[in-house]
Amino acid sequence: MQDIYEIRFHGRGGQGAKTAAMLLAETIQETGKFIQGFSEYGPERQGAPIQAFTRFSDRPITIHSGVKSPDMVVVIDPTLVKAIPVAEGLKQGGILLINTSEPEQAVRERLGYRGELYLIDATRIALEEIGKAITNTAMLGAIIKAKEFVPPETLKGNLRERFIHKMGEDLTNRNIRAFNRAYAETRRC
Repeated sequence: MQDIYEIRFHGRGGQGAKTAAMLLAETIQETGKFIQGFSEYGPERQGAPIQAFTRFSDRPITIHSGVKSPDMVVVIDPTLVKAIPVAEGLKQGGILLINTSEPEQAVRERLGYRGELYLIDATRIALEEIGKAITNTAMLGAIIKAKEFVPPETLKGNLRERFIHKMGEDLTNRNIRAFNRAYAETRRC
């Protein structure tokens, strides 16, 4: 029986990877699990590649380091697939989830990856629904489609609660639409 489930996010500073990791962790915590959600960069690194992490377990988590052998890898920024080894350390039987418009075969060839793969064009969804290429809420929908850690409605409720005061009703609703579309459009390859 697995004790800790670990997720590693790859994105760029300012794209919301840290927010996604934290929101997912906080929502999972509501199920009674112990959680960690954090990133590996400072806010001064806008646009630089970053990693964010979510960990959860039925028991207290005593490790405090980045995730080297994740159960799931989430690639928020598609340019990073060409720049860094995003699937490095992914556990046997793990899930690779990538924001890309490329076909499955091109992704698999580029990465040499044969495991469980989910693809979503979260950038297109974010541009159409939010008006900006900020894909974190769409990627949250894709994550829950790939592995339903919590019911989609629960995560959307927390997303609404977190965003409504910062962004207002209209932009919050746009983010929820992005979540819904990504949940519907994410495909297992």
